[in-house]
Amino acid sequence: MSIWWSLHLRREAASVPLARRLLLGTMETAGVDPDVCYDLSLALSEACANAVEHGDGAAEEYRVTAFIDGDTCRIEVTDSGPGFQDRASGPGPHDRSPRTEPTVHRRHAPAPAQAEHGRGLFLIEALTDQVRYRNRTGRRGAVVSFDKILKWREGALLNMS
Repeated sequence: MSIWWSLHLRREAASVPLARRLLLGTMETAGVDPDVCYDLSLALSEACANAVEHGDGAAEEYRVTAFIDGDTCRIEVTDSGPGFQDRASGPGPHDRSPRTEPTVHRRHAPAPAQAEHGRGLFLIEALTDQVRYRNRTGRRGAVVSFDKILKWREGALLNMS
């Protein structure tokens, strides 16, 4: 059995808990272990918060897509911001050249303890099994996708393996 859903959300802070609750409800109903549910919901919250913060000012929405297939969950968050190479803050560890590296699997260093920003990508990487960063093909925006191997609650009715 597979579960798939996609949301187009307004680029505002109130959309983040909505996406998180929908993911949690889906995983809990499917019988996913609560610790895995928590990790994925926190990773999704960070990715959505990044889309809200870094999305293009003219674009009013971003997209969240989640796939649960067998023992794997994949989540993609797509925005229409400047992408990874063109960040206003200049090149950083998450930036890439679109001609030489189509997808980034790089690990990020944690932000300094006193920093108010910069922990999102590090947290996503710490909470999931595989993370990919890329710019959207043929248009502005970034895609952050991440996978996690699922564990199931004892006696889960919808074990999908």
